[in-house]
Amino acid sequence: RMETDCNPMELPDNTGFEEDSDYTDFEGTEVKDMRLEAEAVVNDVLFAVSNMFVSKTLPCAEDVAYINVETRERNRYCLELTEAGLRVVAYDFDKTDDRLQTPYHETVYSLLDSLSPAYREVFGNALLQRLEALKKESQS
Repeated sequence: RMETDCNPMELPDNTGFEEDSDYTDFEGTEVKDMRLEAEAVVNDVLFAVSNMFVSKTLPCAEDVAYINVETRERNRYCLELTEAGLRVVAYDFDKTDDRLQTPYHETVYSLLDSLSPAYREVFGNALLQRLEALKKESQS
């Protein structure tokens, strides 16, 4: 588990450090319930996997949330999302296996990239299409 210099629970809501704060997550929003962060992760990459949703049976808290993902290869994983990042905690939905010692990934992109060649292909194609669209826009 990654150590942090402060406990988000100890921070007042109006710290005034909106932009440059050490107390903000990597997207620049104040640290809040991890469930909201998990929903954002799901919305970001849902197009590139078969199924993905925040677990409704495993407990979400301010510091942890669980995401179920099924890759296009039909492999199922339960992911743990914490301030340390994302990691696989089980090879099925809504489960955790304490014996699994999987590495943390800073982003959902790098985690899925390591798990699913089909994700990598779909995500890469989407990126190429977006770049082509931007190129056309800049030429018109």
